[in-house]
Amino acid sequence: MKYFFYSALFITLLASCNDNNPKTPGNDNPTPGLSAPATISYAILKNYPHDTTSFTQGLSFYKGQFYEGTGNYGSSKLMEVDLATGKAKRSITLPKEFFGEGITILNDTVYQLTWKEKKVFAYTVKDFKKVKEFPINTEGWGITTDGKSLIVSDGTSNLYYYEPATFQLLHTQMVTQEGSPSFNLNELEYIDGYIYANQWQYPYIFKIEPGSGAIVGRIDLQQIWDRVKADDPHADVPNGIAHDTITNKTYITGKNWPQLYEIEIGK
Repeated sequence: MKYFFYSALFITLLASCNDNNPKTPGNDNPTPGLSAPATISYAILKNYPHDTTSFTQGLSFYKGQFYEGTGNYGSSKLMEVDLATGKAKRSITLPKEFFGEGITILNDTVYQLTWKEKKVFAYTVKDFKKVKEFPINTEGWGITTDGKSLIVSDGTSNLYYYEPATFQLLHTQMVTQEGSPSFNLNELEYIDGYIYANQWQYPYIFKIEPGSGAIVGRIDLQQIWDRVKADDPHADVPNGIAHDTITNKTYITGKNWPQLYEIEIGK
């Protein structure tokens, strides 16, 4: 399966539900007067190779460099990756008792969550030297930053805001869809004032308004997920969102996917 770059014409894949979904998450009891999330289209601009052994838990761009955190006991890693080749330029492997989760970078520090171990590792971005280790009261799933706080998901409807230097909990924000709690929030990325979140086990990326926690938009990746699975049956769920603030480009992938996609997100 190949995708080609179009300089003048984008192929826009509109969000749609698919009968192959294990379930279409929705709101059986929407609050009257609250709007359903807007359907957000996207266009694939370019694809890059992605290591199919990478059980992707988090992606991040920082100062023009691309980073990836992966999971699974015994093979969880933190890597700086060459975007063009998909190969690690440098990496460290977590101790076998830790299952790596999401990553984000703030002030030259990489933060990497662990899953059930409830620990957060902090490294220098320059050499991946671990400088701190923080306890956390929830499971670690996804993490991002708004430039001030660290924002963490734990697979529920909640987002947790932490102070970066101490990892002290500042406040908790419930994410809602039409007034009801969402669920399975996973990998996170902060883009242009909104939080984007993969929904684990589903093809959706939610666009979340931070102040209210409301899901204001939804991207459906079912078509691209179907194509990835047709190309590689071992590919797992969509997971991984990264935004390069220097180039204003956005990238997505999934667990064990053979490609990383540069996309343009509709408004």
